[in-house]
Amino acid sequence: MRKGVELHWFIDQFTDTHEIVEESKALIRPVYRKYAPVLVDIFYDHFLAFHWKNYSELPLADYAQEQYAVLYAHWDILPTRVRHLLPYMKRYDWLTNYAHFEGIDRVLKGMGRRAKFESRMEEGVRELKQFHSELESHFFAFFPLLERASETFLAEYQP
Repeated sequence: MRKGVELHWFIDQFTDTHEIVEESKALIRPVYRKYAPVLVDIFYDHFLAFHWKNYSELPLADYAQEQYAVLYAHWDILPTRVRHLLPYMKRYDWLTNYAHFEGIDRVLKGMGRRAKFESRMEEGVRELKQFHSELESHFFAFFPLLERASETFLAEYQP
């Protein structure tokens, strides 16, 4: 469990500071300002889900169900916020639906409602569509780098 959490932190830090990801943020920052990193993270999730077959032999729907089961199996240690969201994640199958504009739109509208400040996240699919080619090329350039960095992290992991 600890290894998984630390890998997640590593991935977040690697992603948040990478120059390719910065290029993606720059495309949408004029509209979304401080929420640009959040949107780019969701957009990259979209590309991963959309191109899932490039990264796994296990179908995305099967992978998603396995992940929901793992989360429910560890219900007692989940943060309160995750406990609140998990039933919705599973019911609306967020992980699988990230592959579709409608799924991203639903997630962004929900996030927009929960944002503390004006975020305009509910409009985010517009930019995903507008900059789809550029964002997708950024994702394809970035993701192999993230995979290699994660493999290195895991190979060198010392708790």
